[in-house]
Amino acid sequence: MVPDMKVDFYLAPTAALHDVPEAAARASRLGYDGFFTAETSHDPFLPLVLANRAAPNLDLGTGIAVAFPRSPTITAQTTWDLAALSGGRFILGLGTQVKGHIVRRFGGEWLPPGPRMRDYLLALRAIFRSWQEGTPLNHEGEYYKLSLMTPFFNPGPIDHPDVRIAIAGVGPYMARLAGEMCQGFHVHPFHTVRYLDDVVLPNIAKGAARSGRPIDDVQRITTVFVVTGRTASEVEQAMEPVRNQIAFYASTPNYAGILELHGWEFGEQLSALSRRGKWGEMAGLIPDEVVQEVAVVAPLDQLGPAIRDKYGDRVQRIGYYALENDRGWSEAEWAALVSATRA
Repeated sequence: MVPDMKVDFYLAPTAALHDVPEAAARASRLGYDGFFTAETSHDPFLPLVLANRAAPNLDLGTGIAVAFPRSPTITAQTTWDLAALSGGRFILGLGTQVKGHIVRRFGGEWLPPGPRMRDYLLALRAIFRSWQEGTPLNHEGEYYKLSLMTPFFNPGPIDHPDVRIAIAGVGPYMARLAGEMCQGFHVHPFHTVRYLDDVVLPNIAKGAARSGRPIDDVQRITTVFVVTGRTASEVEQAMEPVRNQIAFYASTPNYAGILELHGWEFGEQLSALSRRGKWGEMAGLIPDEVVQEVAVVAPLDQLGPAIRDKYGDRVQRIGYYALENDRGWSEAEWAALVSATRA
């Protein structure tokens, strides 16, 4: 029997802070288990304070916050406060982003992202230890060196100091790192079950083995593309937005491993179209069978079981990628979907 999944609500990237309390309260009413935010057009941490007040039963998480524009100490301060505020329900989701964003959007320095993330995680744990145990801060890493923590800047111990950290990634390195050092791994929504089985899960298991623990100590978290609707016509209409999103991701080199695994040869064509700004032509290169492989395609009343059948026990937390709340579905229909996805 497949164990129960947790089903998480992901705040829309366009949502403003004043939208958060109602969004969180609604997520709680519909039976969601968690409330996640992303670092897109808004800060990922601030909404979680409001969500915690509106829905104190939900897990809270960033899915994800970009690590490198923030020093480990800045991230640690925000994390410590959210862990204390939520009574340990906060999951710190961290990602590396890509060079263009780190350098040109955040004004940062691009360094080898995998080793830098390893050092970042070690620095966070050193800071948490110093605050919880009162020991001197002493982290001497390749990228971060921390040795100053006076009482004035030390927030002191909290009731739930073992903060859960889940890093995001696509390739083998980050999956192994999560297995070795983290409590969770954010699987990018552009994935397939075969990619999970052949690349992600084996590498998480390798990393976990280095730390002498089973793979299930590392919670796999993801959002899934869904093509759904009440009727066959609505399902058909829902194909195009997902096809467009798949084309966008497949056009970037970061996800080449997924294309190569499946022998999909449209990556270079998509990249060429994107460089020329031909966004409207890209979706035409994504055949229906690729949409079927990447997304879960099912009528609304069958979507929950279809997700569970496809993923089995490969992931433990599921969200619906960009499944907006303005589709005219009743709260009863949404609640039924969440319940059916969970069990």
